Amino acid sequence: MIKKIVNIFKKVNEDQNPWKDEKSDKVYAVAALFNTPDEIIHAAEKVSNSGYNDFDVNTPYPVHGMDDAMKLKPTRLGWFSFALGLTGTLTALGMIFYMNGIDYNNIIGGKPFFNFPSSVPVTFALTILFTGLTTVGVLIALFSKLPWLNNPLLDSEYSKATSQDKFGIYIKSTDSKFNQSEIETMFSSLGSSAVSLIYDSKVNEKKIKTPIFETGFIKILIGVGVGTAVITYFTLNWVIFQMPFDWMVIQPKVLPQEKSKIFADGFGMREPVPGTVARGFMPYEYKGMPDSLVKLLANPLPVNEKTLLTGQKRYDTYCSPCHGNYGKGDSRLRGQFPNPPTLMSEKVLNWTDGNIYHIITNGQNVMASYAKQISRDDRWAIVHYIRALQRSQNAKDSDLN
Repeated sequence: MIKKIVNIFKKVNEDQNPWKDEKSDKVYAVAALFNTPDEIIHAAEKVSNSGYNDFDVNTPYPVHGMDDAMKLKPTRLGWFSFALGLTGTLTALGMIFYMNGIDYNNIIGGKPFFNFPSSVPVTFALTILFTGLTTVGVLIALFSKLPWLNNPLLDSEYSKATSQDKFGIYIKSTDSKFNQSEIETMFSSLGSSAVSLIYDSKVNEKKIKTPIFETGFIKILIGVGVGTAVITYFTLNWVIFQMPFDWMVIQPKVLPQEKSKIFADGFGMREPVPGTVARGFMPYEYKGMPDSLVKLLANPLPVNEKTLLTGQKRYDTYCSPCHGNYGKGDSRLRGQFPNPPTLMSEKVLNWTDGNIYHIITNGQNVMASYAKQISRDDRWAIVHYIRALQRSQNAKDSDLN
């Protein structure tokens, strides 16, 4: 296979050129060469204004203004990219909606089962993936028609000239206005340096496959890529480890839950020094004490719309999964966890604000402390909101006035 590929590239300009096939007497196109960019621009304008549609221009480098001269329409490639990009978006949203919203409901901080903001990164990634793969695939297979190389222009003198220093234009015989003599006369009048005929292949259906898409060639590319990566990895590692510096991961430090040789007890994770308080932090003075000792704690927040809205948001996020949306103990976890007591009981109704705040901060029974998840003021706001829930479900006649 390697010899075959080498021979293919060796014989490109020889008589045994694999892309060269026997020509028929049928004219494929009339082609003309020009010496300057201005000449090819003028020729393209003349051809397009004359009503020809099935023509093309070949230049050794991009020529500014050629699109307008040829009256080219916008490419359809963008529509393919848009369609598959939209498919990627809908695929991601549908997948996440089914997994989280239908197949496996999971309560995460009281958020909806299908939460759009958290779905955006995956949706964006899948949209870009579908768009990129589609654009490249359609461009190669549909627009460029690879891996097949059966265009009669490929082994012509016209193509050799336009790939070096000449500017060319050709009109195909399939054009509705095609007239060989008229086209030759027009090209000559435009000052063409060479007008030639391009003949079709004798076997028009013949397809020649480019060697870069052959299995052997692809295996060689993969082998070279893997070999280069392996050699580069070990070379750079050897060079770096010979230098007076190391990877950042290799440094004197203790990772979480790792044994330490510094301390006598061998523990790497250390408890704070007893009696110390972090700057800007006020510890809870009743931590671990019975709730009967905290009755004198008073709620420092005023009862207003802002406080109640904050309390509602924090309650819905942290409290409602277990206690229910209205504090009745009707858990939203669908039996995945034992239901807690109702907040509407006579016991809780007679509690002071300090009692409720203490339970949130200190925890009770199965319920753990929420001091790390909820700030001090937000805990007091939750207490106000719980009082509002209690009053709404135990309204007095005076509340109706």
